[in-house]
Amino acid sequence: MNGTVFDSTASALELIGVSKVHPGPVAALRSVSVTIGTGEFTAIVGPSGSGKSTMLAIAGTLERPTSGSVRVAGLVVDGLPDRALSGVRAGRIGFVFQQFFLIPTLTALDNVATGLLYRGVPAAQRRRAAADALAEVGLSGRAGHRPAELSGGECQRVAIARALAGRPAVILADEPTGSLDSAASAGILTLLAELNSRGATILVVTHNPEIAGAASRVIRLRDGRIKQDSEAS
Repeated sequence: MNGTVFDSTASALELIGVSKVHPGPVAALRSVSVTIGTGEFTAIVGPSGSGKSTMLAIAGTLERPTSGSVRVAGLVVDGLPDRALSGVRAGRIGFVFQQFFLIPTLTALDNVATGLLYRGVPAAQRRRAAADALAEVGLSGRAGHRPAELSGGECQRVAIARALAGRPAVILADEPTGSLDSAASAGILTLLAELNSRGATILVVTHNPEIAGAASRVIRLRDGRIKQDSEAS
């Protein structure tokens, strides 16, 4: 990413007056401003259709806002071409989704390592970073197993390891426990809290009250607006 300058002293993520209008028109977000500091564990909650996933997608540069500004680790991403945005995502943002999106023919280690392909990391270094990330999520002993040989909770841990491997400025998680049973959900919640205690910045969209309860900050959306922010209250 030639010419891209990140600020190591800046907040992990900033949305400034962000609005998103879909065809219809439908206003998914209405002038949302929020700053996510380094090391925060923040949950975004609210009813279906409140704008949670849209907010996360814009924060992760997967969607562009209709108006407003987005900064990732101090870098203003407004107006960057798609290729540059791909570089921002590869270098500074880790994603975890409800579905694991693991490649079924690859081992857990190789699934994690593939997340570093777009950063141009040499193969040996990718595998070392993948092994370290799997160790962080407690799956060193399962590194050689393919997704079909892992439980749902283990597959989500692999997905979290893939997000961690690139040492991103922020991990964005969209309903990470949505497809898991209660026991596996509890394990993922514990893992997220542990990662945050080690310094990981986490922003998670969730309907799970346990995850919201574990977060240090809760942002409540309704009708595309922030109705409550526990940091500001």
